[in-house]
Amino acid sequence: MEDVEMIPNFWNEKKVFITGHTGFKGGWLCHILSQLGAEVTGYSLLPNTTPNLYECSNVEKIIYKSIIGDIREYKNLEKSIIDSKATHIFHLAAQPLVRESYISPVDTYSTNVMGTVHVLESFIKSPFSQVLINITTDKVYENKEWEWGYRENDNLGGRDPYSNSKSCAELVTLAYRKSFTSNFNKSISTVRAGNVIGGGDWSKDRLIPDILKSINENQDLIIRNPNSIRPWQHVLEPLFGYLLLSEKMTKNPASFSGEWNFGPEDSDSKSVEWIVDKFSKNLKIPKFWKIDSTNQPHESNYLKLDCSKAKNKLGWYPKWNLEVAIQKILEWNLHFNKGQDMKKVIDNQITSYHNLN
Repeated sequence: MEDVEMIPNFWNEKKVFITGHTGFKGGWLCHILSQLGAEVTGYSLLPNTTPNLYECSNVEKIIYKSIIGDIREYKNLEKSIIDSKATHIFHLAAQPLVRESYISPVDTYSTNVMGTVHVLESFIKSPFSQVLINITTDKVYENKEWEWGYRENDNLGGRDPYSNSKSCAELVTLAYRKSFTSNFNKSISTVRAGNVIGGGDWSKDRLIPDILKSINENQDLIIRNPNSIRPWQHVLEPLFGYLLLSEKMTKNPASFSGEWNFGPEDSDSKSVEWIVDKFSKNLKIPKFWKIDSTNQPHESNYLKLDCSKAKNKLGWYPKWNLEVAIQKILEWNLHFNKGQDMKKVIDNQITSYHNLN
C-alpha cells in the first residue's frame, strides 16, 4: 500500500497542542509530531506509573513546551491553549480505565466530561485554533454483544462509568460542533480506536502490561475474561489516522468533521486467551496464566469496529496486523530491558511504519 495520503510537510512548524502528552498514546503522538517537524505544547498531569513512556523516552525534551496541569482547571487550560497559538489540538487527557471508573466514578466523570467541556470551550475561544480531534474510545457504543462492527451512526451507550463518561463526552463534542463551529472557521471531530497496544504502556489493569510484568517477574498472569474479544491494534495505527483526518479537516472542514472509527481488520479482533498464548509462543515459554474466579465488575465480552468510513473517505487502512504489532512490542520491551535509547527505538518504529509501502 503506497503511503501517499498524508500531505508532505503539512506538520512542519505547525503549532500543536496535546492534552494527555504524559500518557501512553499522547507520548507516541509527541514523538510522531516531533519527527514531522511540529511545535508541540503538551498539557497533562504527571505520569501515574513508574516506569512511564514520558520519562523513559524523554518526551519533555523533544517537544516545545510541557505543562503539568489538570484539564479540570479551566482558566489555566484556556490560557495555556491560547498562549500556545496552536492551530491543531488533540485531546487525549482522560481517566482511561474501566475498572478504575468503578472505584472513582466522580473523578472519572469530572475529568472525561467537564475536562472535555473545558478543552472545547478553550478551543472555541482561541483566535488561533482551527482543528480539534477529541480522542474517545470504541467503548462509547451501546454494546449489544453482536458479531459485526459498530459504525459511527450506531447508538451511543456505556454501562460502566468510564464508557458512559466517554459517551457523554461524545455528546458534548457534538453539541459544540453543531453550536459553535459553523460561523467560526473551526472544525471538530471525535475518533474511536480499538484496544491500542504498543511499547511503553505500563497502565494498570491492561492486558499487555500485565503480560509483560508477569513474564519479567516470573509470575502467573491472572486474567478475568479469557474469551473476551477485542479489536487489538498497534498504537501507531490510530495515531496516523488522527493526523490524516486532521489534515483533511483543515482543508475541508464541512466534509470531514464528525465521528470516525480507526480500528483493525476484523481478523485482528481476537480473544484475550489468543493474545496471551501468542506471547507465550513467541517467547517460547509454557502457559503462564490462570483465571481470576472472584467476582468482577461488568466488562463487555464482544466488541468490534466497522472502519469503512475511514477507509472509503480518508484512504486510511491498518498497516501492521496483530502478529506484527506483538513483534514490535516484544522488540520494544527487549530494548528497554537492555537499557537502550528508547527515543531512538520509538523513532525507528515510527519510521518503519510511516514509510511502509
